[in-house]
Amino acid sequence: MEGRAEDPRLPLAEREPGGAGRQPEDAGRYTFVTRADDAGARLDVALGRRVEMGSRSRVAGLIRAGAVTVDGVLRAKSFLLVEGQTVAVILPGEASPNLAPESLAVPVLYEDEWLLVVDKPAGMAVHPSRGHSSGTLVHALLGHGLAGGEGFRPGVVHRLDKDTSGLLVVAKSADVHRLLVSMMRRRAVDRRYLALVHGNFAGESGTIEAPVGRDPVRRKSMTVGGVAAREARTHFRVLERLGDFTLLEVRLETGRTHQIRVHFLAIGHPVAGDPTYARRDVLGLGRQFLHSYRLSFGHPMTGQELQIEAPLPADLALVLERLHAGAARFAPP
Repeated sequence: MEGRAEDPRLPLAEREPGGAGRQPEDAGRYTFVTRADDAGARLDVALGRRVEMGSRSRVAGLIRAGAVTVDGVLRAKSFLLVEGQTVAVILPGEASPNLAPESLAVPVLYEDEWLLVVDKPAGMAVHPSRGHSSGTLVHALLGHGLAGGEGFRPGVVHRLDKDTSGLLVVAKSADVHRLLVSMMRRRAVDRRYLALVHGNFAGESGTIEAPVGRDPVRRKSMTVGGVAAREARTHFRVLERLGDFTLLEVRLETGRTHQIRVHFLAIGHPVAGDPTYARRDVLGLGRQFLHSYRLSFGHPMTGQELQIEAPLPADLALVLERLHAGAARFAPP
């Protein structure tokens, strides 16, 4: 989920006053507004490409059960979407988590009355989801007055994979959330990562342009092509050549799920330590060497140009020290 932007969403009750599809109080809810890249897609395909919905079979079951509406109207799974429609899903028996602040250490690198930028540690999920009902970034930041977006992930504008560390911007009002989401879509937020990958490169920089979609066999993985693939573009430049590894600065132009990890695997340079795509953790990292180290953007309320950087966390810095010292020379996977 490297830097994936959220969809702006309104509470379901504001869109379905008294109409069909209103859920009981203990039901979960998931809504989104269709974008240009959803236009022409089948309803089940558009839902199936969203990680929050799980499997395509689950999506099909929800549609059959009448739990999915488009602009408040029940539709068949083959219904073709157009841009700007509101898709609402009732998730019976899946109550939204009871959010309460938790005392969790998360460095706050910038904060004002409208937003904050934090340095998410590796191993922490960004928001509550199945299997992560506590201990998330949202739980850690609730005391800062998060607001905007969906109720179970207030303030969340974009995300990082659980085991990717680094910078995230979080909103403190609904208006700022909408502005930040729009900025992400317009690519007005510059997101830079440090990535250690296997192998070496002939040149000093490059661009990987290949659509990323759901792996049709391994549903929790992504792949170039795949199901409901969407355009994806990743820019990189070489920072250091370290024997059998290369340290890169990576700039995301789009923000697809696992985009950096999938793109570098596709060109034969998987991210070191990646448990999903690199197969072997020859450096003993225990997680992917991927860190969101710089965010640059114009403040949505003041216009001030912000550039915030987060240093490498200790586990990744230690690996670089070993490589610099020549203590680790490993064959690529």
